[in-house]
Formats: sequence, structure tokens, C-alpha cells
Amino acid sequence: MVMFDCCRAGNLPPGVVNLVVGTTDATYRPIMATKVVRKVSLTGSTRIGQQMIRDAADTMKKVSMELGGNAPLIVYDDADLDLALNTAAQTKFGNTGQVCVAPDRFYIHDRLHDAFVDGFVRRAKAIRLGDGLDENVGMGPLINAHRLAEMEAIVGDAVAGGAQVRTGGQRPSGFNSGYFYEPTVLTHVVDDMRVMAEENFGPIAAITRFSSDDEVLTRANASDMGLAAYAFTRSPTRARRTIAELKAGMVGINSAALAAAEAPFGGTNFSGMGREGGSEGILDYLDVKLAQVVF
Repeated sequence: MVMFDCCRAGNLPPGVVNLVVGTTDATYRPIMATKVVRKVSLTGSTRIGQQMIRDAADTMKKVSMELGGNAPLIVYDDADLDLALNTAAQTKFGNTGQVCVAPDRFYIHDRLHDAFVDGFVRRAKAIRLGDGLDENVGMGPLINAHRLAEMEAIVGDAVAGGAQVRTGGQRPSGFNSGYFYEPTVLTHVVDDMRVMAEENFGPIAAITRFSSDDEVLTRANASDMGLAAYAFTRSPTRARRTIAELKAGMVGINSAALAAAEAPFGGTNFSGMGREGGSEGILDYLDVKLAQVVF
């Protein structure tokens, strides 16, 4: 709604941008059924994206979609530890982890693992929960009861499989309303646990260790998702290899600032197709025409 207020304030002509609110039957289905609309862009779940592809077939619509993620974050043995810790904590717990590019799987080299865990746990414990509109609050609630139940189920599955809860792992005391869940750090996780195999879309960080570059790149790529990925290293050679081999639409090296209006935002595999932003995002709405003219 705020965005549309800005459009009006900027004197954008009426009808150029429209906000339509309603049920799936009232909004989505007519848009997909009409031949007038030739391109549709979606930000949503992988399941809905798959359905959109099927629905677009009847009218041969072009679609682009930014779907779910399960971002890996790699800390190599030559990383700037403080930079990695600060960036990882901000990116993981911002918006209560309800961000498609938030890191879920943390792969830390053996040499830095214990120091990273200690520093990350300290940062998680220091986050103050409360009203997200309060400038003194570091993290607000989850969006709904379903997400809260999912956090409990994901942590429960991990603990049952041998994971250790280093901090969090439960609803905080002192809140009579709101879907709050503590910033949670898990260690001793294995790759087939839900917390590693699925996007948790919440304030849960699963930390595991690795010993070689080959190992971590193979494990980081063992996911159907491919939206964002992050790595921390001081080596340009290692950075180039990481960018080339990680199966992700966006890779941040020593940074997590991936989103910008001028940059192509999007993923691969089950994380979507097409791009939003940048010239690539504009070209996705256009058709290429070849003209041969002879006089």
C-alpha cells in the first residue's frame, strides 16, 4: 500500500499501476486465463510457481518467478571472522529470517568452526525481541501461527536426529501475543535433517563444519534450490571458483548486499526462472523482433 501511495504522490497516471486484492479465483485465475496479459511475474513458493507454469501454458504466457531458497553460507579457513560473523547474523535474523535470500545452511571450516559458533551464539543471544516498529528491538515475530509451528517442528526434527541447540529453540517467555520464536543456533546437524534440506524461513541457523573446498562446494550444491549463496574468503582465486561452481542465481563474496534495483535478482533450479531488476528484468518483458528490409 505504501508503494502505491508513492506512485500517486509521484503523479503516475491512474491505471498505469494497479493494486488488486482478492481471492485466487477473483484475481489470479482471470489474469492467467486472459490472452490480453502476455507476461506474469511471481514472488512466491515453489509449489505456486510450478502451478503458474502449468496455468500459463494454455495462453502461452511468459513467466518469471522468484521462488524459495535455502541459501548456503560458507566460511573458509582464510576468512575475516568478524566480517563473516556480523554479516551472517544480520542476514540470518533480519526480518526474523523471513527473507528468501536469508542463509539457512552455515558451512564453517574446521579451523574456524568453534570460534564462529561462539561468536554467532553471542550475537543471537544479544538480539532483543519485541515490536518490530520499536527502534530498540532487534527482531519481531513470525508472520503467523503456521510459521511458528514449523519452527518447532524443524527444531524438533533436528534435535531428534542428534543436533544440539546452542541457543534459542523455543518460544520466548513474557509474550502474551504475537508469534515469537527465539533466535536459534543449531550445531551437530547432518545434511538430511529438515533444517538443512528445507528452507526454514525463520530465525534458525544450522551450523556444520567442513574440511576441504571440494567437500563444501559439493554439499552446498546438494539442494534443489538455487537462489542465493554466500562465501567468506580472502583469496580471489577461491572466490572465483566458488562463484563459478555454486549453483545459485546470486553469490555474495564477503558481502550479503545482493538486492539492488540495477542488479538482476533471481535464482536457478527450483528457486525460479527469469530475473527482476536490472536490464535483464526489463528485457524479460520484451520480445525480440527481427526485421529484414529490402528496397
